[in-house]
Amino acid sequence: MRNRSIAVPYVGWMAIFVVAPLILIVVYAFTSNQDGSLTFENFRNMFSYAGIFRDSFLLAFIATAICLVIGYPLSYILARERPAIRRMAVIFIMLPMWMNFLLRTYAWMSILENNGLLNRALSALGLPALNLANTDAAVVIGMVYNFLPFMILPIFAVIEKIDRRLIEAAQDLGANSVIVFRRIIFPLSLPGVLSGITMVFIPAVSTFVISQLLGGGMTLLLGDLIEMQFLGNTYNPHLGSAISLVMMLIVLVCMAIMNRFGEGEEEAVVL
Repeated sequence: MRNRSIAVPYVGWMAIFVVAPLILIVVYAFTSNQDGSLTFENFRNMFSYAGIFRDSFLLAFIATAICLVIGYPLSYILARERPAIRRMAVIFIMLPMWMNFLLRTYAWMSILENNGLLNRALSALGLPALNLANTDAAVVIGMVYNFLPFMILPIFAVIEKIDRRLIEAAQDLGANSVIVFRRIIFPLSLPGVLSGITMVFIPAVSTFVISQLLGGGMTLLLGDLIEMQFLGNTYNPHLGSAISLVMMLIVLVCMAIMNRFGEGEEEAVVL
């Protein structure tokens, strides 16, 4: 009984700040903006924004894939280094996260703009300028920069804990480095990979600050669309709630698929 009483503040916090907002979103999504009656019109109106759904998930997928391509080798290399180097590397990886999210994004605006640091450096080298400002590429760069640590740290934590005796046993049985990585290291690191994909994809698909600042308003993502329904001139919280609900369900389905895939890989390793 005493242990249950300790959980009361946590349950109250969850009920007020998690459960109640979700209930409000569901209620708004299924009610009319005119008279509050039950309706599915909000979901039907979402079909006119199918392009924004497509662009949001496409850019989030590209950013997540780039983070994985960069993050996995880096995590693997760090996990094989000495403890002192690991600690220093983790500090440098987390260091940008100690800075305000907006300031980091504004910094990339000054780098990628037409007269920014990148193009001035290219001009000094006699290379042609890159027109990255207010483009999808700039949005992806901002996503990768801001969310890359969320890919590196889970993978690094899992690879670091892999028992070295498993690798040594595989090598004693004649497995080369490629086979050891394919049959031992990668399957055992898959939980970290899935965690990293989830931690990058979810904020990437719902971001709106990065697309507004680095996209210059030219790239409209789901986060921007939802914000417009609650704060913009097209004020319609019912439609915004419906979009939020559908996006949340899609993300949950993607997470379930990834978790199922991870369970299958773990079973394959055991076999």
